[in-house]
Amino acid sequence: MKSRARTIGAAAALLLFAGTRGALAQPVPTTVDGLIGAAKNAAGLEWPGTFLRLCIPPPAAPAPATTTGARGGARGTPPAPPARETWYGEPAKVADNLYFLGTKIHNAWAIVGNGGIIILEALFDYAAQDEIFGGMRKLNLDSRKVKYVILSHAHADHDGGARLLQDEIPGVHLVYGAADWDAVDKSTNHAGGKPKRDMVGTDGMKISVGDASVQIVTMPGHTPGTLSFLFEVRDNGKPLRIAYVGGTAIPFNADAAYYDGYIASSKKMAKAAADFGATALMSNHTEFDNGFFKAHTAANRKPGEANPFDAGAAAVARYFAVVQDCTTAARIRATGK
Repeated sequence: MKSRARTIGAAAALLLFAGTRGALAQPVPTTVDGLIGAAKNAAGLEWPGTFLRLCIPPPAAPAPATTTGARGGARGTPPAPPARETWYGEPAKVADNLYFLGTKIHNAWAIVGNGGIIILEALFDYAAQDEIFGGMRKLNLDSRKVKYVILSHAHADHDGGARLLQDEIPGVHLVYGAADWDAVDKSTNHAGGKPKRDMVGTDGMKISVGDASVQIVTMPGHTPGTLSFLFEVRDNGKPLRIAYVGGTAIPFNADAAYYDGYIASSKKMAKAAADFGATALMSNHTEFDNGFFKAHTAANRKPGEANPFDAGAAAVARYFAVVQDCTTAARIRATGK
């Protein structure tokens, strides 16, 4: 019965997604203004940050002279550690076996199973010690039980602490996508130190720690080796299925092939999320999923209150509509078609 309900839910999400894209109610927009309008409507109250970041080009600025893995890989990130009070965030228990270990800006997570712990993301090198190790201590989680650290992609705001975790946690495995491991191997100034090559995350791979697991969905676009995830946690004893997008930001001056590949990856993940029955959407930047604020709202809920991440399958589908419409608009701006 539960399997049948999930199948119906996935089908409904795909139908709602198609409707959001305009396939049922009206023609899909083909102009920049039309696409931006559709994306704004799809964003609603859940995804305004995603809309602003992907649909509104930033003011022109010279690109920083950095290589993959160097601190400053994310747009607007300072080249040196900022003051602690600008980024430090308290950890939070989000669900029965899901914990927030991120900063005010960047998200990291711990998924706890009866066979160990999986960490998603390693943050900037300057934040990893306080947020991940310090956060786990505050939440009474034993870092020695961490079996895997899965990195969504090789940018310093998400993997700067990878070498620290590799060095400090006995027997831990680091997981990147193949192309991003290659980028790490070639880097000459990796923030926090270059991690040693370890496990390669492949499409459909399931990484388990007893009764908790993460399924990998390869999603090249933000970087060539970007990984996204599907996983289920327990929230007040009930299952909560989550789609986690590992890379979101786009350039506004790329070629058509880049945008087409990025959109194809987004469509792939949208279908995977719907098939999985995901009703929550998470990412590695609070601007995209409001993760920092939702995590602390979840931790301070009254008994019986819903988890703020549990937005429903339709809202998850609308997230991908925002991404695809904004990226299509960027393609038209950059290429003229």
